[in-house]
Order: sequence, then structure tokens, then C-alpha cells
Amino acid sequence: MKKFIYTTLGVAGALSFAACDDYLDTSSPSIVDANFVFSNTTTARAALEGGYEAWRSTANSYVFGAGLFYAADIAGSDIERHPEAYANQAARHIPESFYGNGTQTEKYDIDSYSSNNNSGAYTQLYNVIGKANAVIQGMEESSTASEAIKSGEQSAIGQLYGEAVALRATAYRELLKYYGDVPFVTVFGEEAGGLASRDSIYDCIIADLIKVEPLMYPVGSIPNTDSKVKNYFSQTYVDGLIGRLALEAAGYQTRRADMTYVDGDGNPVQFETLGKANANAANAFYARRSDYKDLYETAKTYFKAAIDHAGTAKFYSTDPRSTGKAGQVFNNPFQYFFQQMMEDDATYADESIYEYPMQYNVTSDERTYSSGRPGTGGSKNAYPCKCYGQARINPAYYYGIFDPNDMRRDVTATVTGTTAGTEIILPFTPGSQAKGGGIALNKWDDNRMTTPNTVAQRKSGINGPYMRMSEIYLGYAEACAVTGDEGEAKTYLKLIRERSFPTVALANTDKFISDCGSLFNAIIEERGFEYAGEGDRRFTLIRTGRLPWAIKRIKELTTDMLDGIKANGSYTFANGNVISDYIYTKAVDAQDSIGYRLTTQCTDETNPITYPGWRGVNDDWSAFGWTANTATTNLAIQGLFAAVADGAALEADGYTKTSWGQQLLDNRDEYEKYLFYLYDYESAPIYLWPISPNAVAMGGFSNGYGFQNE
Repeated sequence: MKKFIYTTLGVAGALSFAACDDYLDTSSPSIVDANFVFSNTTTARAALEGGYEAWRSTANSYVFGAGLFYAADIAGSDIERHPEAYANQAARHIPESFYGNGTQTEKYDIDSYSSNNNSGAYTQLYNVIGKANAVIQGMEESSTASEAIKSGEQSAIGQLYGEAVALRATAYRELLKYYGDVPFVTVFGEEAGGLASRDSIYDCIIADLIKVEPLMYPVGSIPNTDSKVKNYFSQTYVDGLIGRLALEAAGYQTRRADMTYVDGDGNPVQFETLGKANANAANAFYARRSDYKDLYETAKTYFKAAIDHAGTAKFYSTDPRSTGKAGQVFNNPFQYFFQQMMEDDATYADESIYEYPMQYNVTSDERTYSSGRPGTGGSKNAYPCKCYGQARINPAYYYGIFDPNDMRRDVTATVTGTTAGTEIILPFTPGSQAKGGGIALNKWDDNRMTTPNTVAQRKSGINGPYMRMSEIYLGYAEACAVTGDEGEAKTYLKLIRERSFPTVALANTDKFISDCGSLFNAIIEERGFEYAGEGDRRFTLIRTGRLPWAIKRIKELTTDMLDGIKANGSYTFANGNVISDYIYTKAVDAQDSIGYRLTTQCTDETNPITYPGWRGVNDDWSAFGWTANTATTNLAIQGLFAAVADGAALEADGYTKTSWGQQLLDNRDEYEKYLFYLYDYESAPIYLWPISPNAVAMGGFSNGYGFQNE
């Protein structure tokens, strides 16, 4: 039997020990008759819906669309950055840059993103857990449901039970990622008190998921649900979640020096440390479990199970779209995933395993507002409406690390935004919307929606993409690489990489692996290209121990770039890209010159309207009420990746000389000095968030890492 060990901090008296499986035998303070509610799938599904709604709202508003994710994940890696000035957004910039190497934890306003009014991410995630616990216990107390659970076989009731367990595990995954060691509550109605070793929690929730996995059905075959719907947790999702949790449990994490760390059996955890303890943050240390390879074996098993149980989740190695009516060329399967997400409410992307649902013109949606292409429209009745654009891309990464032949680059990042139905350059001056902030995430764009919402901002209806097949492939490749199955690891790395280049030769996987120094490093770097701008990179670097290396690389490359521009007016990167102090831009009528305004995969890099690709504006904003001039909708750009030979000739042709690299020099501190401000590459990175004073007091524990408690 698994044991679960609590550690109390700052309170008198020890909490009782509880085993991982003990909650299966507890009695729930039910307010309804469990035998009635869980005697059939209709009432059981209705009971579970409240938990799903709590998770959907929490995911969007606190941990994945906005909230903690918004403040650091999509703005705090070697790929991603923050659009506004450091001094103007201290509550976000400070945690994004590891609290100034731990020097700012004690001074940090702990209510900034963990509201003391119990409305923050911490409280909301425990609300999800409470609802999941109620369903789990109710089903265990129901004679009908408990018999189905004990059978160990697939059934409609077993599927629902598995979904409830997956819901709880998903909420705990986010708590562990953002807060480290937290209370572990598995009894309905029990308050979240006492800190538990995160290793115990990981072990317990992984064990729970392994038990329910055989009860469940692959995505697309869940009983009594539409096969096209992907807003429920499936067997495929649980397989992937086990793999995801196992990778994270096996990885490097920053830990408190005042905690006793034990595994799910109650045994002390042995660690392999990296770097040095952070003396500025209560001597927190950066380490991974010594038994990390056992967890990688678990990840390998269940990522492969997800591949085998893929159901209706597809991985496209080629683009299923044909040529557009106006001659638009697609031929980019990576691009296709994001385009599908921008279709109507009823559409789920083929590659998705799970998306949390958002409703067009009803729910407050962070895509495209914070995780999309920036726009300077008004909050209402605009074309498109305002898009703040929190997710920006480090210019040195865009220019110097993204391979120019990688078809993911233009889907991922854009140098233009939109305003009033027209395309404009994104300045590097600090700011938001399309008024500043620099190169931005391009994966979601109101211009590309089948029915763009011109009525109000934050109402796009684009779902939250929480798990998709490419993650399964890359997770499986990583697990195979660590456990010695390099042939299988390389096979799945190639599947991801080769679909992202026009030819296998240009992908050149063997050279890529060699350049990265190892197969494992190559897989982690490939994951960066696949998920750039989506907030995956930060924690991936942390858990793999690649964080110090990645920060050092991007800071040095940024300094070289800025020094080159200052000395020569341009800088040439190793991949051949050139960034210049000035570029040349011209407003044009793309409809007249190429037949459409919203560009697709670029096939002619000499055409300044279509290169870089996947930009422009909606082909027909007038269909949604726009009445402005359509003669200058698109932006032609010259000199973005190569120095212009004759600027005077371009100006004579109507182009405007536009400050570009010079703006980086003018704002050098924002792009260089404050890029992971004060981090020393050796001390344990303080990436976790403080818990609010109310929660600390009610839970009977203290914040670690040097954070305040009141």
C-alpha cells in the first residue's frame, strides 16, 4: 500500500499519516444519495460537469490563459519575452526573471497573482479538486459505480470515474508546477492544510491514473458523447497525462531547504543537485530525484500507450488542405493545427487530444487577446478588436536560432500587427497591442477566424489547447532517449522535425542532433520550436536542467546582436539571417497584386508582400461591417532578413525607411539588461509563486524561498 507523508511547517503538532489509497475507503459527507446519482451515466455525467466547468474557468482565467501563465510562462524563457517596460510591469517581470536571482522574493508583493481574497489560482485549483473529490467518493460509495470500477474493464461508468480522477490529477499538476510542495487533499470537504512532499503527490496521482486508465476509452469513442468532441478527458489524455507527470516528477525542480522530501512509499528521496543553493532565497536547491530513470520508464510506457490509443487524434505529416480559391498555397501541416482552432465553436483540431472549451461571444477568452497576434483596435466594434499581445518572441531567437527554412517560424512569430483592417509593423519600443513590444506570437489571429468577433475583445471562442499529439511524440522521444532506446527516440524526433521543413534534406536531423551535442538535447530544442510562444518552454528548461545554458546562450546572442548593430548598422547570424538598423515598408493593395489579403505559406521569398508568410489581414473585413479604404491593407517589407542594397531606390518606389534594429539599441536595457535580470547561471532558479497570506494562515504552513507570509 502506498503511503502519503505530510510535512507541517510553522504549526504545532503533526498531521496524521495517510496512504495514497486510504481515500478509497473514506466516507463522504454526501448531500445526495450516491447510489442514485451514480446509478446511470446521465446523472453521473451531470455531477461531473460542475468539476469540468470549474476547471475550464480556472484554466482560462488563472493558470493557462491568463493569471500565472500570463505573468511568466508565456513571457519568461529564452524564446519568449514580455512586451512592456520592466519598470511598468514589476509584478510580472520580477517572477519572470526569477525574482532577481532570489534577491527580490522577500520584497515581492505576494498578493500580486495569489489574491488574498481567495480568488487566485491556488484557491481555484483546490475548488476544482474539491469537486473532483466529491464525484470520486460518490462513485466509490455507489454500488453500481463501485462494481464497474473494481472490474478493471472499460465501461461507461468506469470512464466517468477515470475522468474525475484525471480532473483531480490535472489540477494537482498545475499546483505542483506553480507552487512546488502543497497540501494533498483527497477527501471531499477537507480543508487544504499542511504541506506535502511534491514527490509523494506525483507518485500518488500517477498511481491513481494508472489504475483508472484501463477503465477508459480513447478520444473520440467515449460512450454517449459526440466522436468529434475533445473537451472530455479520455484514455488517450490519461496516458499522455501520466507521461507528462512522470517527466515533470523526474525533472530538476527548485526545492525548499526546510522540507522533508519523501516518495509515495514514505521513503526519503535522494537527490542529484545542479548548481548551488540559492543563498538569497532561504538556501533553496535545484535537484532531481536519483530514481529519475524509473519515472522516465513510466513516461515511456504511457506515451507509447497514448500513441496506440490515439483514437480520433491525428498527427499530420502532410497538409490535408488543397490550394485556395485565389491560389493560396498551404502545404504546412503545422500551420493547419492552428487554423483548425480558429474555425467555428463546434470544431476541434484533429491533432488535439484535449481542449478546454470556450464559447464564441460568451466566455472571456485569452486567445487571441494575450496569446495571439497584436492589434490596436478598440475593445468593441473593431476590425479586429484590441489584442494586447502578452506573448512576444526574443528577437535574437527569431533571427539567430530559428532555422530560416523551418516552416514553423512564420506560424509562430510575426513582425506585423493590425489596426483598423490594415497591417502595420510591430515596433520594438516597449508597449502593448500593435503599438510596441516587438515580434509577437502569431499562432492565433482574429484575421484568420471563420467568424471573427468584431463586437468585443476577449470573446473569440478559441479553445484552450491543453494536449496534442506532437507533445506525445516528443515526450515519447525524450523518454526513449533517457532510457537508452535511441533508435525509437530518433524516429519520433524525425516525425516532428521533418514535417516542419520543405524537404528531409533541409530538416537534416542528423546534423541537428550533432549541433545540439546529443539526441536528448536535440529533442528538447525541437520541443522549443514546436511550442514557441505557447508557454511550454520555461518549465521544460527548468525540469531538464537546460535552463542555465539556454539563458546564457540567449543573453550572449542578444549582446552580440546589439553590439553588431551599433558597430556596423547590422548583424549577421550564423544561420545567415541579417538584422539591420533600418528596414523599408510600404502599404499596398494585396488583393490587387496577389489576389488575397491574408497570406499563407510563402513560396516566393522575393515577394515583399508574402515574405515572411502567414500574415496580412482578413480577406474581407467589409463582410463584417468595415467600410474603410481597402487600397492599403497589407504591408510590403524589404530588408527584414538581408541588408538592402539601395534604400534610395526603394524610397523612390514609395517605401518608407523604418527604424528596426535601431529601436533595439534605443531600448537596450529592456532587451539585454533586464533579460533574466541578475540571474547568475548557478544559483537555484526561483520560479515558483508565493501562496497568499490567507491560504498560508488557514493551511498552517509557511511560504518558502524567502517569500513573505503576511
